[in-house]
Amino acid sequence: MKQLSIISATAFCLIFGATAFASAQQGQQGQQGQQGDNRGRDQQMQPQQTQQSQPARTAQPAARPAAKPAARPAPSQTRPQQTYGGAYHGGVQVSGPTYGGVHHSGVPQHQGQVSMGFGQSRAGSWSGEHQSWSQRGGYNGYRIPDARFRLYFGQNHYFRVGGLPLVFVGGQPRFQYDGYWVTFMDPWPETWAPNWYATDDVYLDYTGDGYYLMNRMHPGFPIAVTISF
Repeated sequence: MKQLSIISATAFCLIFGATAFASAQQGQQGQQGQQGDNRGRDQQMQPQQTQQSQPARTAQPAARPAAKPAARPAPSQTRPQQTYGGAYHGGVQVSGPTYGGVHHSGVPQHQGQVSMGFGQSRAGSWSGEHQSWSQRGGYNGYRIPDARFRLYFGQNHYFRVGGLPLVFVGGQPRFQYDGYWVTFMDPWPETWAPNWYATDDVYLDYTGDGYYLMNRMHPGFPIAVTISF
């Protein structure tokens, strides 16, 4: 009986020890498996955390240089030059002869033709042939703006008719000055020199009832003229 008790006790110890050893191994394997799972989850979360920690970069469009406004030319304060040639008086150039008259056909006139044209428009008796604008019923032509008139017209702005584009219309001289056509309505006085248009300084003025051509060499002889484009 005593030997049987010893054998039973020994068998119980062996069984208990084997069971405890197996439980310990299972516990270690479970811990290692849990640690492996944790490491796997950590590795999967790291890229996501890295991606979340880096802000998204958006492509910025290249800035275009601001366009520079076009430079405006400064307004000219100088008097515009007389233009020779064109639709009505084509053929005369700035470098042409002083007697740069132009026939209405556009053919340049030489000195003899200009002299003949002025000879035909000379008065036989100016005092009896001259008429003021009041006597003519009032001026009805183009009115030059006051600001422009002060710049280029009046007794301080004189010139010589012979150096300007010139035609003869109905036997009367017509010349171009400052972009306007000036047409004689009166004959010129017989007391003036035959070539006064080449030698005398004249100017255009407005005397209350209309425009007149004034001769600085012969004051008191206003020649009625009309202004047009």
